[in-house]
Amino acid sequence: MTKTILITGATDGIGRATALALAAQGHRMIVHGRSAEKLNALVQEIGGDATTVQADMSDLSQVAEMARDLKNSNDRIDVVINNAGVFKVPEPLTRDGLDVRFVVNTYAPALLSNLLLSIMPNDGRLVHLSSAAQAPVDIDAMEGKRRLNDMGAYAQSKLALTMWSQDFAAHHPDGPLSVAVNPGSLLATKMVREGFGTAGNDLNIGVDILTRAALSDEFLDASGRYFDNDSGAFAALHPDAADADKVAKVVAAIDRQINGALT
Repeated sequence: MTKTILITGATDGIGRATALALAAQGHRMIVHGRSAEKLNALVQEIGGDATTVQADMSDLSQVAEMARDLKNSNDRIDVVINNAGVFKVPEPLTRDGLDVRFVVNTYAPALLSNLLLSIMPNDGRLVHLSSAAQAPVDIDAMEGKRRLNDMGAYAQSKLALTMWSQDFAAHHPDGPLSVAVNPGSLLATKMVREGFGTAGNDLNIGVDILTRAALSDEFLDASGRYFDNDSGAFAALHPDAADADKVAKVVAAIDRQINGALT
C-alpha cells in the first residue's frame, strides 16, 4: 500500500538517502529542507508526485506555517520522519536566546508532530531521530537560561525528544505510534564530518532502520519505545526517561515553547 511520507531535513545525508529509498518503493514523498535549490534537485531525482516544503526549523513560527501548508495541501500523511537536526553551528543561539540544538532537535519535531495529528491516521507513525548521545536534561538550558557546549546541548536535546516521544505515546494509546530511533552512531553525514572530523560509517545502516521504522510490522508495537541501531534492537530508555517527575518537567518545558509559537 502506497504511503504518504514526510521527511524533514531531506536534502542531505540520511534524510536524502531515506527519501530516495522510500520513493523507490513507490511511496509518495513530501521532502522538507531550507534550500529551494536543493529541494528542487531532490524532487527531480525522485520523480513521480514528490512535493516539497521549505522552512527553517530553528524558527518555530516557520515550522507552524509549514504545518498549516501541509494540512491545506494534504488530506492525509501516514508517516512523519523527524530527521532534521543540528550539532555544531556557527551561531548557537536563536534570536530569542534559545539554544538552536533544542529548537531544531526537540521543539520543532514536537510542534510539527502535534500540528499534523489531525491529518494522520491512527495507524500512522511518528519516527523521531534520537541518538546514542543522550544526557540528563537541564531545564534552564532548555529555556535559554544556561549555555551548554555543543555536545551537551546535542545530547540533552536528543534525550528530551526521546522523553517527549515516550510521553506522546502514553497520551495517544490509539495512535499514531511514536518511536525514537538512534539510526546508528557516526554515520557518513555532513553533521558527523563537521562535528567529529571523520568520514563516518555506511549511510545505508541508517536508511535501513528508518525505512523499517516507517513501514515494517516489526515496529507495530514500538510506540513509546527506543530503538538503538548500534545494538540492532529495542533498548532500555535512559534512566531519566523512567523517572516520571523528570519526564513531566521536560515535557512541560517543551509545551511552553511550542505553545508560545502558536500565539
